[in-house]
Amino acid sequence: MDGLSDDGLYGFSIIAFVGSVFSPYYAWANKTKLAPADDYCAINVALYTPTKKYWTMTERGQNAIERTAHQFTVGPSHLRWENDVLTIQIDERVPLLGTKVQGSIKVFPEQLFHHVVALDDHQKHRWGPIAPSARVEVSFTNPSLQWQGNAYFDSNEGDEAISKPFSEWDWSRAHLKDGSTAVIYDVRQKNGNERIIASKFNPNGTVESFEPPARVLLRKTGWGIKRNMRSEQSGGEPSVTLLNTYEDTPFYARSMIQSHLLGEEVVSMHETLNVKRLESNIVQLMLPWRMPRNPTRLF
Repeated sequence: MDGLSDDGLYGFSIIAFVGSVFSPYYAWANKTKLAPADDYCAINVALYTPTKKYWTMTERGQNAIERTAHQFTVGPSHLRWENDVLTIQIDERVPLLGTKVQGSIKVFPEQLFHHVVALDDHQKHRWGPIAPSARVEVSFTNPSLQWQGNAYFDSNEGDEAISKPFSEWDWSRAHLKDGSTAVIYDVRQKNGNERIIASKFNPNGTVESFEPPARVLLRKTGWGIKRNMRSEQSGGEPSVTLLNTYEDTPFYARSMIQSHLLGEEVVSMHETLNVKRLESNIVQLMLPWRMPRNPTRLF
């Protein structure tokens, strides 16, 4: 899930993992035998402010996990679904520094979707938007943040590690003037095949496919990752402006990009994942510093 304040100054990204796809511990455990996904859970929180970023991702094991039809608890944090509202309660700490990150986010979906699409040729990895367009209320005590804005909420699931079929992908979502949300998944697989998903999710609950525009190469990230954006031409040339880079890691980048799509100038949330980088031994050894593991702590 990601969200942006109405004034464009604040944002967040939250990912709730059951079997964390980025976890080095999960990857190491799966090398010898199939590891239980419930033993490798985390709630990744990234808060963006004009002056500072807060980032947490503590992995926890089965003793610190509770899952019901309406609530997912990971240690002291949880997500709860009630009366068509998702409440995310966060009580975490920044790795190494120990800075507290405490607060809540309420998500009010404007329309719920039951739409699932395979991302790979063998259909072992699937993506589905739950609420492509939503309103959010953000209230944190640490740091002190209170704002409202727009958000996007989806789900990914897989029957195997993402390192099996994928080499990299670019993903973007943009809100359009008619209240719909346009999403583009630009996936490159290790077998050389590409899968490009371009879908428009309308306020009335319908879904439309559209022809994705040309791929435009953006400048590399600070870690040297290539990233691409699909954009229509404006004035005879594809028009893309990189507005901000929120996350710049050895294998992943999250950015805000201005481009043209479906006849409109849009601002998109964009991500690039380089799976080959994620697989590398040096990155796997770096990850525990950013993703500490606490398998039993409840509070």
